[in-house]
Amino acid sequence: MPDHHHAGLSPALVESVAGLSAGTIATLVVHPLDIVKTRMQIYRSAGPSTSPPTTITILRSLTSNQQPILSSLYRGLTPNLVGNATSWASFFFFKSRFERYAAYSHGRPRPNPADYFVASALAGASTSVLTNPIWVLKTRMLSSDKGSVGAYPSMLAGARTILRTEGFRGFYRGLAVSLLGVSHGAVQFAVYEPAKRMYFNRRAAEGDSSLRLSNEATVVISSVAKLVAGAVTYPYQVLRSRMQNYRADERFGRGVGGVVRRIWVEEGIVGFYRGLVPGVVRVMPATWVTFLVYENVKYYLPRWAA
Repeated sequence: MPDHHHAGLSPALVESVAGLSAGTIATLVVHPLDIVKTRMQIYRSAGPSTSPPTTITILRSLTSNQQPILSSLYRGLTPNLVGNATSWASFFFFKSRFERYAAYSHGRPRPNPADYFVASALAGASTSVLTNPIWVLKTRMLSSDKGSVGAYPSMLAGARTILRTEGFRGFYRGLAVSLLGVSHGAVQFAVYEPAKRMYFNRRAAEGDSSLRLSNEATVVISSVAKLVAGAVTYPYQVLRSRMQNYRADERFGRGVGGVVRRIWVEEGIVGFYRGLVPGVVRVMPATWVTFLVYENVKYYLPRWAA
């Protein structure tokens, strides 16, 4: 892929600003579907006659309670917005640094697919450690209505409650599962970045030297990369949501092994893919918005600053 010129801005700064912008806008667009996905992931059947919630039933519940519709649909927006914006900004910052180091250490002019995989995994791990407290708050706020017993009225109140009742360790519930989940980003970018390079190489062969990834190509390439990664890593999201929830040990089992055993015994293989449909519905629009904003900001920011 052609090198980008950054008009005096460091590549890592450009990547961070592009990631921050992408995470912010994507979260504002798809937050209601994120609530649906989270509530489906933490559902545990009370008995054989109990039907699991559907996307429609959860949306009806959100829009028919005592809270204003927008308040219900955007419950937990603050931690989700802070978490996604921070995560994407830090992920692309670390990814850019690790990619350059990997290529330099192996004497290559640019990273290869293995470098992208390793750099994305390391960036994902670093980001998970930094942002896990935000995701614990986000999961708990999205999984309950504002007026429910024990629900956190705000992000700050939730943080105080966790610190008082669970201690500092409470902020890092589900971290082990999140670290397992860095494989998602690693697979995604091991597909995405080489596909971008192939796209630019083909355009160069046709005499087009433009450094901008077209919006159409962004949608296609990001969709393929996301689908490949999502197909193999979705179960970890279910595990993470359950481990980060209220009274997780009591409701879902203790530790990764306990949660896995309870899901397998009580729900079977279907339990590991709970919320997959709204997850897929959410993933594609979120992926398109994220990468369209990311690629366009990364391309235009240095030119605006020039």
